[in-house]
Amino acid sequence: MLRWVSGVLLMLSVAACNGAADLQDAAVPLGDFSLVHNIVVAPKAVKGPLSREVSKDELSAAMKAAIAERFDRYEGTKRYHFGVSVEGYVLAQPGIPVVLSPKSVLIINLTVYDDAAGKKLNEKPHQITVIESFSGGTIVGSGYTMSAKEQLKNLSQNAAKSIERYLVKQQKEQGWFGGAQ
Repeated sequence: MLRWVSGVLLMLSVAACNGAADLQDAAVPLGDFSLVHNIVVAPKAVKGPLSREVSKDELSAAMKAAIAERFDRYEGTKRYHFGVSVEGYVLAQPGIPVVLSPKSVLIINLTVYDDAAGKKLNEKPHQITVIESFSGGTIVGSGYTMSAKEQLKNLSQNAAKSIERYLVKQQKEQGWFGGAQ
């Protein structure tokens, strides 16, 4: 019984963990950064096996909205641009609960441009792969508990959070955005 209660408590504590869970908090320090252009395209997005259908426009719009939601909070004086390409996705369909609960996945490529320098900060696009957030609903499979639109929003928010983590890492290691501040 104690194990069961501990498991439920653990699931509830993790249930709130998603890419947007920290948006009400102050933005993570990122130096002198301001996102000016948020360009997202999906011309070659590959639909993974057994995925729900979603249009390329919906993929681009969801990712663009999640990036804006996360990065419009930054008000630095130096201007940067994102070029994001959605490369692939899987929006889980209903499976066999608990035994086979398919997971949703999103793959993007990110290029960051420095406006003042007129060049890319990362010559080769940085690839990011994210899976859906763990929650009580995803234990049985997000295909049962979420619409395709909700799955895509969740994945896009997770991808935007992963972009932020990548930028923080590059700031510390490569001195992007004026280095650590």
